[in-house]
Amino acid sequence: MTSEERRAWSLAVTSLIAYVVYLFVLLSGAAYVPALLWTVGGAIAANIAVDISFGRGHESDQRDREIGRFGDHIGQSLVVAGAVAAMLLALFEARYFWIANVIYLAFVLSAILGSTAKIFAYRRGFHPW
Repeated sequence: MTSEERRAWSLAVTSLIAYVVYLFVLLSGAAYVPALLWTVGGAIAANIAVDISFGRGHESDQRDREIGRFGDHIGQSLVVAGAVAAMLLALFEARYFWIANVIYLAFVLSAILGSTAKIFAYRRGFHPW
């Protein structure tokens, strides 16, 4: 397993865990702003720690860069969809809670989908068009 594939796994897993923790904290009745900030910060710190602990195995080659670009493009589609949804909520004057949660969910789904695309490309083969 290459270091880039390990990074994709860690991003997908930590993003999912952080969002599940956020949902549990939110459902327990806590305020959403501190819970959101703590889970996002915790996920970032966990990803940095995992990346440091795995270390860099080798320099990225052309295939790694193409797979990374491919996964990022797929993941960014959900960021765009989340931005459109948040903009629509803002236009209909929805509460900040819903706008923030749509944006957070879009980022989480983007990280998971982009990482999954990268993992599949590493495992099943990648054929650029």
